Amino acid sequence: MRETKSDGDLLRAIAADGDRRAFEELYRRYAPWLLARLRGRCADAALVDDVVQETFLAVWRGTARYREEVDVAGWLWRIGSRRLIDALRGDGARGRLRQALSRLRHRDEASAEERVLAGVEHGDLAGALVRLSPELRAVLQATVIDGLTTREAAVLLGIPPGTVKTRAMRARKQLREALT
Repeated sequence: MRETKSDGDLLRAIAADGDRRAFEELYRRYAPWLLARLRGRCADAALVDDVVQETFLAVWRGTARYREEVDVAGWLWRIGSRRLIDALRGDGARGRLRQALSRLRHRDEASAEERVLAGVEHGDLAGALVRLSPELRAVLQATVIDGLTTREAAVLLGIPPGTVKTRAMRARKQLREALT
């Protein structure tokens, strides 16, 4: 009978001596779940596959640090979702988007999407977001950008669900005041 190791045991074995079997077991447990979650955020299957691979490479190489008190699924989700956001913001994704948009239209004026994105990146919203405290920004990123539920965000951030709700409400109020 084969012993089933906990997620923490697997991660310790990977970190301590690069245990390949432990890594393969962790990958089998979480890669399909992470792949499904990220595909819900991005329609580019090849990009999502790359992000999942990069996420697990970060675990293997030890560049992603795991804290014992954090849920492994939430930890992997945080790594994967941030890598997906980085990939979508990167020149590769931006270049693919520009190519797709240029095939759809043949004029040089900025599309509505480009104008909205420029406003978000360089407009009042960006400034208002920067002025939020790091705690409020973290809750907004987890619940709005990453699309996590209150409970998932609480696990990810290591705070109670009620605190997530309170911080989200405060962040929305401060953004409303800054933008009106």
